[in-house]
Amino acid sequence: DDDAVLERQATDLYGVLSDLIRIYQFRDRDRICCHDLSVSQCHALEALVRHGPMTMNELAGFLYVDKSTTSRVVDALQRKKLLRREPHPEDGRALRLVASSAGEQRMSAILHSIIEQEKRLIADFDPEVRTAMIDLLGKLARSAADRVTVAGGICCCNG
Repeated sequence: DDDAVLERQATDLYGVLSDLIRIYQFRDRDRICCHDLSVSQCHALEALVRHGPMTMNELAGFLYVDKSTTSRVVDALQRKKLLRREPHPEDGRALRLVASSAGEQRMSAILHSIIEQEKRLIADFDPEVRTAMIDLLGKLARSAADRVTVAGGICCCNG
């Protein structure tokens, strides 16, 4: 029965992804803490380095958290001189968040460490398998992102 197969596969996918995400979160946390950043601060800084300047609302949406959480993360990064707020070129009332040179350097060091570990992790896979993994995980991430509520989400028990 197709419904039973889909149910089993969805359950299996959830289990495998939960394990992978948990492992990566702890691995990344252990790599990131050496650079005096929390995981949330690292995600925010990485977003600004990879995607360029953003408003607070854009960053909150990108991180899938509410604006108040983003504000606390941004304040901490600014205190550490890893980002700066500057006037938005198109909206005089808004500010843009921009990674500082020190922020870019810190992110580069973190990514170097993580990429070196990724290389060791995937080295034993054939190049075609690595490419297929990247493509498949990218499609899965985009599909999941299309179905998630930005700005902190809505509790399914209250919505």
